[in-house]
Amino acid sequence: MKILNPLAETEKQKTKINKIEKIERISLINNTKPNADTILEEIVKNLNSIRILKFTKPAGAPAPDHEIQKANQANLCILALGDCGSCTTWLILDAMRLEKLGTPTITICSDKFSKFAKELATAHGADNIRIAKIKHPIAGLKKDEIIKKTRQTIEEVKKFIG
Repeated sequence: MKILNPLAETEKQKTKINKIEKIERISLINNTKPNADTILEEIVKNLNSIRILKFTKPAGAPAPDHEIQKANQANLCILALGDCGSCTTWLILDAMRLEKLGTPTITICSDKFSKFAKELATAHGADNIRIAKIKHPIAGLKKDEIIKKTRQTIEEVKKFIG
């Protein structure tokens, strides 16, 4: 009797993480989590970019293909906010879709979920994906508290940009 092993040997495909070069346009993907809009607005204020393209998507779902294609028209895409399991998962998967199309990304995740985000990206072959941490919690805070936390995150974002 011949027994077949149902588990195939697989090879993890690598996802190339694109270099961030001259930034003329930044696309923002807001997954509509509480305070994601404030975080993205504060980051953009401090980057002095030329043109901003804004998109929203549901937190627990992928960005629609047409929005990914539009976001891909920028030199950099910043995605926010990963502060729970499903929203972090979909942000990382969306960031990987953009990286595969050639657009560099930075994903904003709370420090409580950034390790999970990194592990997920690594499992999908994107070891070097850029994840900027913001101090948890985010939901339920006043705007001035979010701005204060975001200003600490902006330094990390600027390091990625170089």
